Amino acid sequence: MTQIADRPTDEPTAPTNTSLDYLRGFGNEHHSEAVPGALVWGQNSPQRAPFGLYAEQISGTAFTEPRDLNRRTWMYRILPTAAHGAYHRIDDGTLATAPLSGPANPNRLRWDPLPLESAPGDFVDGLYTMGANGDVLARSGIGVHLYTASRSMGDRYFADNDGELLIVPETGRIRVRTELGVLEAGPGEIALISRGITFAVDLLDGPIRGYICENYGAPFVLPDLGPIGANGLAHARDFRHPVAAYEEGTRTTERVVKFGGHLWATELDHSPLDVVAWHGNHGCHVYDLAAFSSITNANVDHPDPSVFTVLTSPSGAPGQANVDFVSFPPRWMVAERTFRPPHFHRNVMTEFMGLIYGVHDSKAEGFLPGGASLHNMFGAHGPDLATFELGTTADLTPQYLANTMAIMFETRMPLLTTETAMAADHRQPDYDAVWSGLRPQFDPRRPR
Repeated sequence: MTQIADRPTDEPTAPTNTSLDYLRGFGNEHHSEAVPGALVWGQNSPQRAPFGLYAEQISGTAFTEPRDLNRRTWMYRILPTAAHGAYHRIDDGTLATAPLSGPANPNRLRWDPLPLESAPGDFVDGLYTMGANGDVLARSGIGVHLYTASRSMGDRYFADNDGELLIVPETGRIRVRTELGVLEAGPGEIALISRGITFAVDLLDGPIRGYICENYGAPFVLPDLGPIGANGLAHARDFRHPVAAYEEGTRTTERVVKFGGHLWATELDHSPLDVVAWHGNHGCHVYDLAAFSSITNANVDHPDPSVFTVLTSPSGAPGQANVDFVSFPPRWMVAERTFRPPHFHRNVMTEFMGLIYGVHDSKAEGFLPGGASLHNMFGAHGPDLATFELGTTADLTPQYLANTMAIMFETRMPLLTTETAMAADHRQPDYDAVWSGLRPQFDPRRPR
């Protein structure tokens, strides 16, 4: 395409583009333009950008990081992001950030869903921190949040400068308007918003609720497949990236940023979603978890949850993720001579679980969609009594687990829980009781 650098700036502006078309691929160098000719070719920063636009780069990694890790996007926008006044602190609400104070808690914890009727306002108002680890200023660790909302953000916009946001809807579809375009996600899908990208969340069918992993560390990537080979797990082509769309016009808006663990806001006289064209690889994605290609044991034993990893944020230690995002979709169970539910275990990695719909396959009762559990480092857990008894007596014919979609944020460091989450009415104080019915069954006269 020919660069059009000298096009008159008084040419009529094209109508605002709100296309829900998508580009395909994860980690790709994508490009898109909402107005033909707005995208610059052959260079990044021309003397005069097309249509009187401003050229601006957002860098998600340091300039000198290796090419395969480098994240940046060039934007051609109506006004540069720099056109704003001073930021001022606003109330953080129930949002918190690492490092948290207080001791790490070894107890097993579980929560019921946040009541939808208590949704306080928009997406930013409804951010509710369960726990966190690491240090946001050191760009290490994660924050684990729930969210609820009862209204769209409208002319309020948000950018998380502290971390990448992996949004997992559990109730209600959302439309996410971003600097790079518009995407939609609902229960069973995830939305991934890169660090520093401005966006707004709109409600499409009533109140919303879900989970968020705020990744302070290295950006999420697809996990290596190792002995699995070239295929399996999440395929890059199933990730969808929005196409260019922009908002224009003069009106009062608010841009909220999360920086250093706190919320800051400034008033603008325009929408910050005014990007007409862009190219790069620091962006946003939506992914349908139903597209995940599960790998499981085909003869004996239960697979480790690592084979259900959708995305991973690497740390400096090989094999120890800053955080893995894991999904447990509907799947076949066929292993012979095997206790098929998740087995009893203690794990050096910390596990935060959520449930999108259906039944958790190791908890027959008490784990509800929208609820959560936390098993910190070496916290002993596994199936409850009902699941254990069923797993030891079931007829081992091939079984299809149809009614389940659980997710997990697995992280290498313990999660410190917030005072809000620990004191919450929706925390289950008697979670330990799910294992209270287990009794010794040892009998040396009965080998099996």
